[in-house]
Amino acid sequence: MAKINVHHTEITVISIADSDYISLTDMANAKEGDSRAADVIKNLLRTSYALEFLSIWEQINNVHF
Repeated sequence: MAKINVHHTEITVISIADSDYISLTDMANAKEGDSRAADVIKNLLRTSYALEFLSIWEQINNVHF
């Protein structure tokens, strides 16, 4: 597990099977000072862009979708 510094905020990066994953929670904590990270992520996932992205991702990566 590594950390990168983005605009004075530490973001966790995890490498699994030659793929890197960044912490959405760390980014959400940095984005909104008073809001909880869970609320920021919940609101992000409600956008039509996020739903469209997840739908396309599932079609590509999940044959049973």
